[in-house]
Amino acid sequence: MALTQLTSDRLYRESSLKHSDITSTKHLAPLDEIVGQDRARHAVEFAMSIKEKGYNIYAIGQNGLGKRTMMMRYLNQHWQTDSPVYDWCYVANFQEARSPQVLKLPAGKGSELKKHIEQLMGKLANALPMAFDNEMYYQRAETLKNQLTERQQTILQGLSETAEKNSVSLSITPQGDYQFVALNGEEPHTEDTFDALSQDEQMAFGKVIDKLETELRGVVRQLGEWESEYADKQKALDEDIGQEVIATHIAPLKKTFAELPEIITFLEAMQADMLEHLDIFLEDSEEQAALAYAALDKKLPRRYQVNVLVSQHDAQAPIVVEDSPSYHNLFGYVENATFKGTVFTDFSLIRAGSFHRANGGVLMMDAIKVLEKPYVWEGIKRALSSRQLSVSALEREVTLSGTVSLDPAPIPLDLKIVLFGDYQTYQLLQRYDAEFSELFRVTADFEDDMPRTESTEHQYAKFISSIIHDGNLLHCSRSAIARIIEHSARQAEDQNRLSLHSADIANLLRESNYWATQAKANTVGALHVEKALASRNMRVSRLRDSMMQNVENGVTLINTQGTALGQINGLSVLSTSDYSFGLPNRITATTAFGEGEVLDIERSVKLGGRIHSKGVMILSAYLATLLGKTDKIPLKTHLTFEQSYGGVDGDSASMAEFCAIFSAMTEVPLRQDIAITGSMNQFGEAQPIGGVNEKIEGFFDVCTLKGPNHQQGVIIPATNIQNLMLRKDVVLAVEKGEFHIYAVSHVSEALSLLSGEKAGFGPEGKAPNGLLTIAMDKLNNQRDAHRTSAS
Repeated sequence: MALTQLTSDRLYRESSLKHSDITSTKHLAPLDEIVGQDRARHAVEFAMSIKEKGYNIYAIGQNGLGKRTMMMRYLNQHWQTDSPVYDWCYVANFQEARSPQVLKLPAGKGSELKKHIEQLMGKLANALPMAFDNEMYYQRAETLKNQLTERQQTILQGLSETAEKNSVSLSITPQGDYQFVALNGEEPHTEDTFDALSQDEQMAFGKVIDKLETELRGVVRQLGEWESEYADKQKALDEDIGQEVIATHIAPLKKTFAELPEIITFLEAMQADMLEHLDIFLEDSEEQAALAYAALDKKLPRRYQVNVLVSQHDAQAPIVVEDSPSYHNLFGYVENATFKGTVFTDFSLIRAGSFHRANGGVLMMDAIKVLEKPYVWEGIKRALSSRQLSVSALEREVTLSGTVSLDPAPIPLDLKIVLFGDYQTYQLLQRYDAEFSELFRVTADFEDDMPRTESTEHQYAKFISSIIHDGNLLHCSRSAIARIIEHSARQAEDQNRLSLHSADIANLLRESNYWATQAKANTVGALHVEKALASRNMRVSRLRDSMMQNVENGVTLINTQGTALGQINGLSVLSTSDYSFGLPNRITATTAFGEGEVLDIERSVKLGGRIHSKGVMILSAYLATLLGKTDKIPLKTHLTFEQSYGGVDGDSASMAEFCAIFSAMTEVPLRQDIAITGSMNQFGEAQPIGGVNEKIEGFFDVCTLKGPNHQQGVIIPATNIQNLMLRKDVVLAVEKGEFHIYAVSHVSEALSLLSGEKAGFGPEGKAPNGLLTIAMDKLNNQRDAHRTSAS
């Protein structure tokens, strides 16, 4: 391909929608699928269709592609699962308080059970005290008490009579103990009267009392047995009454949940536990009532609560997005409460995490945020591998102490995880975590752009309509849609591609909506889009304006007219976080006697990056191929970017550098009204570069500041033609012949245009009377002069 001067129609591709029958986004149905992401959509469909362990998704793509939004839209509208979703509840384990039980209930039943249990507790709190506060209960209890008293009195009376027959009295001490005392007639012996008795009489009393005490011990044992029997009978009486009341109130619940055996089992266990702890409902102390709702104790009614960990209000599989994936936010935790200085916990203080809420559905997270949080990644792998979800205190996981805590029953885990991340994070996980590939077997690779055709432009218009409907914005006219599509192609840096960075398009639509609202328009037009783009550029272009001012006042030395020896205008792109712009750089080359090497000053002072250094080495290799076939090049060349005080990287200036070096060697000046960008290979072929639009516009702006002469222009690689989506003022200048853009396929074509001389080398082969001949003649003269001086 020979040197080509581009016409204005090749500098910008208008949208085909300008000539379609679309009137506005109002008449376009919002897109219900992932636009331009067929590869990623197929991956998601595949992963969501497989139930086996490990088929989780890692979604790869740059920030701003709208991966999360597109994934949510697809799942909400297309994903269906035949797996039921459940409510998950924790209830007390009446046998082991530290190990709460889990209930797996159909969607909505957890909250229903909790409501019924709360109502039951309220009814029992009134019914049970009333059942024990009536004449019938008192009579039955009194009968049992009287029976015990009568039996006690009868057996003690018999023992007392036996003692009296032997002149011994049975009495009770102030401490409540039984005691035998010898009698002196009708009165107990005193120490003096007992000492006055004969030895035989004293011994006789001792034998009698010993025998009586033996009988007393048997009586006391009998009394204890009767007390125990009485307690059992009293408890049985209480349980009979409690059983009748509790069974009456629980029966409707058993009927309501008759088809759920888990709830029936829990209700039966709760009923049995209530009968053992009826005093819970009969306690009159206000402080005890307060403790009932604040303290952890086996005799307190907190144990009869239902902790609804997850409640699904419908049968739809949950889709959860976790923006802050800390350990507690993901896996849940057990709260601690304080009552009157005492810290306690129980099953009712277990709190759900995102894993619980997403169980049975999909959980979405950002990979970087997951890896930033301590212990989270290991917890995720453990849960996915075991397919169980355990609520355990993080403190117990990371310390060696044996802190007392709850150990709730694990919950079966069935969910898909979608991790959003970039390619670098994906590579790191693949390389350093052997489990990653087993747990995330599906990669959804999101595209940065999509092909641009008439059909895809129509699809993109629907995508724009989706954003407008989601954001409740003003609808866009046909011209506005076309302008947004053209901006998307500019963002993709390709006439034949459309950018899929939905965040950028959404922001543009919101800003265009603002300017349309300010103008009191009913729809967003192309002028409002242009206003939004101009306003955005104005906000972020402070650095560009500052550098352009340096060009205008002469601080930055740039010539846009005339010619110069060993000097050329290269083009570079400078970027801030949200704005990129082009600016010309003066590149100079000087020669001196030497061994043929090219000395890159940027590299020598460590301001040049590796890619730039590679570009210089490549052009040096091509230069040696041209001029050093038979002998050494007797010149040393010094190459630099003038007024460059920061780092220089990239190889897009290698063609410019080659031309500057050739100019210095041949002493043929180069035009300063033409800037050049493009890299080259070892055969001198022009290679495409990035930022071509910004580079052309940057030199155009500098020419405008310095004074146009209608001969100015830019040389670009021919392979970059498809990347051109230039500003309208640049296109208009080219159309009027006031600015020129040339496409070259070989560096020799650029050198010929810049020097006004034939290169004499290139794809067509070497030719006489060109720059190559001039260069060879000068180098031969240098060699001859050196040999003469040396001899």
